[in-house]
Amino acid sequence: MSPNDAVDEQAELSVAAEVPPDAGGTDSGADRAPPEASAPASDDGAAFARLYGEPVLKLPNDLYIPPDALEVFLEAFEGPLDLLLYLIRKQNFNILDIPMAQVTLQYLSYVEEIRKTNLELAAEYLLMAAMLIEIKSRMLLPQRQHDLEVEADDPRAELVRRLLEYEQIKLAAYELNTLPVVGRDFVRTQIFIEQSLVPTWPEVEVVDLQDAWRSLMKRATLKQHHKITREELSVREHMTTILRKLQSSRFIEFTELFNPEAPPPVVVVNFVAMLELAKETLIEITQAEPFAPIYVRLAYSPA
Repeated sequence: MSPNDAVDEQAELSVAAEVPPDAGGTDSGADRAPPEASAPASDDGAAFARLYGEPVLKLPNDLYIPPDALEVFLEAFEGPLDLLLYLIRKQNFNILDIPMAQVTLQYLSYVEEIRKTNLELAAEYLLMAAMLIEIKSRMLLPQRQHDLEVEADDPRAELVRRLLEYEQIKLAAYELNTLPVVGRDFVRTQIFIEQSLVPTWPEVEVVDLQDAWRSLMKRATLKQHHKITREELSVREHMTTILRKLQSSRFIEFTELFNPEAPPPVVVVNFVAMLELAKETLIEITQAEPFAPIYVRLAYSPA
């Protein structure tokens, strides 16, 4: 069922049920005869009403319903736009070309009905009625010369825009209402299960302890703890060694100052010592041309 069909069904349920007096023509209650039972039991025995929980299959013969005793009023519309949209869709009018005369007449008829019972509700509907009358009047008035030269806006444009927006919102609300809702379509249940956690210990024999101890000792022997030691190297000592080598000869090739069998840390410290000597201008490093051998000599002549 679409939202418009639901509104149609609700609007048709807005009725005022009453039983007219007897055709005798007198107004007194004594002259008025009770009505005949007009609602016999259905063929399948279904009850048309319930009284204190019991099904009523037949109207009592002495039942009397005074005039205007029963009145059912369903507020089938959520506002003026809802009523106006219902009237347009009910008559299959084009919403982009609304016949204002017919719609206004039907709208005012409905407003007149609700004013009799609910003045508070009628207030917001009267505002829309005034707007419809204004639009209808503007469409009936002849256009001025200025309006003929310049294309004037349709007086119904703002109303059509509001109706289209309302219809989109209403359809979106209907789609949302079809989604499952907690408490309407399903109920969340919470189940609490009490569980007592009792620790369970495995049964251990003496043989199991012996096997565990042997496995532990075996793993301990496989692991060899390696202690990392670092040789303390002094840059000053290597500087002194280089100076002693240079005192015995005038020139020494750069590669001869390094021991190829020495570990990398010793080579690095020896190179740093040579750079420190060059920085302190104690040695001179020379090279005749690119990629030529590098020679090192003392920066002063020995005594």
